[in-house]
Amino acid sequence: MPEGHTIHRLAARHRELFAGHKVELSSPQGRFAEGAALLSGTLLCATEAYGKHLFHHYSGGLSVHVHLGLYGTVTEGAGTPPVPVGQVRMRVVGGGHWLDLRGPTDCSVLTPPEVGALRGRLGADPLRDDASPAAAVARIVRSPTPMAALLLDQSIIAGVGLVYASEVLFRAGIAPTRPGRSVSADQVWSMWADLRALMAEGVAVGRIDTVHSKHLPEAMGRAPRVDRHGGEVYVYRRTGQPCLICGTPVARAGLAGRNSYWCPTCQSSSLSPTQSSAQKGSA
Repeated sequence: MPEGHTIHRLAARHRELFAGHKVELSSPQGRFAEGAALLSGTLLCATEAYGKHLFHHYSGGLSVHVHLGLYGTVTEGAGTPPVPVGQVRMRVVGGGHWLDLRGPTDCSVLTPPEVGALRGRLGADPLRDDASPAAAVARIVRSPTPMAALLLDQSIIAGVGLVYASEVLFRAGIAPTRPGRSVSADQVWSMWADLRALMAEGVAVGRIDTVHSKHLPEAMGRAPRVDRHGGEVYVYRRTGQPCLICGTPVARAGLAGRNSYWCPTCQSSSLSPTQSSAQKGSA
């Protein structure tokens, strides 16, 4: 599933292409036909991202909400749009450009109160200047839940996925299994600042890079990482490979229904998965 930086890039790109233009909306697939007919021919005023949620705001107050989920994709181009290929849920045409949305978890028209309600269910987004993370910090340091699960909870911090969660925990020296209540508020604030910087870089370059310059391939004399997600990372999907700092094989285990990755040495000051489960069972 795309992480928050990808959605913010899409919002910026769609703003550049369509904001200030009257656009034609259609649903070649048919599943968004009613919503497309309602808004087609109106002015697309603005676009924005909040966590993993994308909004197109139209004149009159209505918005199109898009959540890509696991399978959603967006393609775009200039000039006359091509004949639709595949299951195009929504097509937007205007300002000399077009875009096609396929396979989203959600594509729906929302009223302003509905947009507000959705935002109200989300935590602070590290990529938004209006983010207020104090509530997230307070919630984390009170919780017995493992840190990885807390960082992935969109009602606490919006936009963080498995890559950023795994990497920011490594950079903080905190194991993913460590309970939130065993982490200090200062540590959580530090991770928030790190997330803001890392995710902003992700928006700028279009991929997730989390390693310090001294650990880049050219600095270490190692081969670049080859992975469809791109970017240089410390632990994410590097199971069994040596830690870039200490050489310990990177570990992986299931946690909160997801894979979790960490270095048993660099993140050893916290509880092991077995200890964490035992503590949770006795809490």
